[in-house]
Amino acid sequence: MQPASRSSLRAAVVLEQCWHRVPGGTALAALRQVEAVTAAGGVDQVGVAARHGEPPRPAYRPSIPVRHLPVPRRLLYETWHRARFPKVERATGPVDVIHATGYAVPPRSAPLVATMHDLAWRHDPGNFTRNGVLFFEAGLSRVVADADLVLCPSLATLDDCVAAGVDKDRLRHVPWGMRVTDVDADEVARVRKAYGLSGRYVLFVGTVEPRKTLPRLLEAMAQLPQTDVTLAVVGPPGWGDALGPRADALGDRVKLVGFVPGGDLDPLYAGASVMCYPSLVEGYGLPVAEALGLGTPVVTSAGTATEELVSGGAGLAVDPTDPDAIAGALARVLDDDDLADRLRSAGRARAAETTWEATATMTIAAYRDAVDGA
Repeated sequence: MQPASRSSLRAAVVLEQCWHRVPGGTALAALRQVEAVTAAGGVDQVGVAARHGEPPRPAYRPSIPVRHLPVPRRLLYETWHRARFPKVERATGPVDVIHATGYAVPPRSAPLVATMHDLAWRHDPGNFTRNGVLFFEAGLSRVVADADLVLCPSLATLDDCVAAGVDKDRLRHVPWGMRVTDVDADEVARVRKAYGLSGRYVLFVGTVEPRKTLPRLLEAMAQLPQTDVTLAVVGPPGWGDALGPRADALGDRVKLVGFVPGGDLDPLYAGASVMCYPSLVEGYGLPVAEALGLGTPVVTSAGTATEELVSGGAGLAVDPTDPDAIAGALARVLDDDDLADRLRSAGRARAAETTWEATATMTIAAYRDAVDGA
């Protein structure tokens, strides 16, 4: 293949995850990366997805045109991973590079760049469905065999990829960006009223699934000496044990908010006294990044990618399996206004230096290197 023009590159970007029942951080990261690359210029992006009768939910609608292959999702995933067809070009026309932004990896009909968000299922398969593990493993095997370059949002994921058999010279550390955002006080008051959050609250944002260790967070809330503090759980239901009985034991001190419109999320972060994200394994931790950019103090997990985000005093990292440790960190922030103010300032400073513009620059460089090396 001839190298693409330095001023023009056409990339097919897999965005099928936007139609998933629970799109999660994989879809949000891909969409924001697409927006950042669009803003940077020099790349003509076209999305690729399976056959669908309707667009995804508004929060997950891509900002670029999406071309659909003539097969439904399940069949597309099966044929991509097992038979290595159909080519994305059947929907997109000729492209210079293909970017698999999730775990569905199309055949390498052009230079292939893949994003590996995390390998969490390899740490504890029991936290995932059987079909989920099979799908992730199939995608990983195609990445190991076919990808020219593999983008990892954290050093933790990069290390996991090495352990899974990806050659180091094919790996790129491409952190996702953060945004420093200010929220109007009236907007904070509006969402407080809408979701019944009249006093101080701890915020969790994410899909409700086993590796997020929400039962441990509920135990920690039960131990908090500050009994006037509510836990707001924001995010779609996923899978695993229901939280209802544990949440019921705390009564009005827990609000299971569920999925919220995109315009409500920033004010919910901004109004929180502390954001807690005690996930066992993360590839990056978008909710932590969002909280940092909004100046919300963060308590998150040691030993995974989110510890990278809060290193250097940008947040507190604790053992996510230890309710006592989680409760202790939350109590410190809730009791110490000076500590909370330091965390707010440090979080916003971290977000200011971790931009989506930098993500776009590194992503485009990976596209060009994959094409030039083909």
